[in-house]
Amino acid sequence: MSGLTLPQEGGCRCGQVRFKITAKPLLTMACHCTGCQRMSASAYSLSAAIPSEGFAITKGEPVIGGLHGASHHYFCPHCMSWMFTRPEGLDWFVNLRPTMLDEPNWFTPFIETWTSEKLPWASTPAVHSFEALPAFEQYEILTRQYAEQSETP
Repeated sequence: MSGLTLPQEGGCRCGQVRFKITAKPLLTMACHCTGCQRMSASAYSLSAAIPSEGFAITKGEPVIGGLHGASHHYFCPHCMSWMFTRPEGLDWFVNLRPTMLDEPNWFTPFIETWTSEKLPWASTPAVHSFEALPAFEQYEILTRQYAEQSETP
């Protein structure tokens, strides 16, 4: 997390929706699933799991897009930028698209998920790779490892 200073602000491409983060990520990720490929129009999506109390919308009203399923994917209603996701039943964090931050240069994915669906040429510098999602009980270890490596200068 070299270079991350808080608070950080960000927003959609057109600027109609803005937000602020005041907490460090619990974990950073790249997801290779075909759903993320399609929603991001890229080889994978990037996420920073921000504690919910450290995330706030400061301008505008994002709307739900994507599949309108258990996970709510939030977009700007004007430019349709995919900004963040709130996974159902996991209210303690928000999966923020870190490229929506005004200063995203600190971001590096620590884990990558759904490598079973990744495009053959796609690669990331992630420390851990998972064919699907990690088992729920692995997240405690992963978040601890991420916090430890983030504190190392």
